[in-house]
Amino acid sequence: QVQLQESGGGSVQAGGSLRLSCAASGNSYSRYCMGWFRQAPGKEREGVATIIARGSRSYYADSVKGRFIISRDNAKNMLYLEMNDLKPEDSAMYYCAADFTCFNLPMLVPDSFTSWGPGTQVTVSS
Repeated sequence: QVQLQESGGGSVQAGGSLRLSCAASGNSYSRYCMGWFRQAPGKEREGVATIIARGSRSYYADSVKGRFIISRDNAKNMLYLEMNDLKPEDSAMYYCAADFTCFNLPMLVPDSFTSWGPGTQVTVSS
């Protein structure tokens, strides 16, 4: 099983950018499908972006397409989320997730993933 730890969250004004990172420990990171999810207070956790094991395909929620970019560095066991043109509605706790089975692509639902990090807070002010 892989252990995950997010970093890079913070406060930013609307239109700004942030880069989230997720460090993974454990074996066979390169074989896991990875994803970013977010959860705002009073709302359900939602998928933001996912990327397959080798990183050749990625998927995005409609709300972030064209603004966010998911990437991974399998040599460093790292996952990233570049967030641009941030909006107040992007404010949430952001979670990194991993799954070895990679069933049901694009896997933009929380039930598709079995391992989760503790999260990092992103706050966007208007």
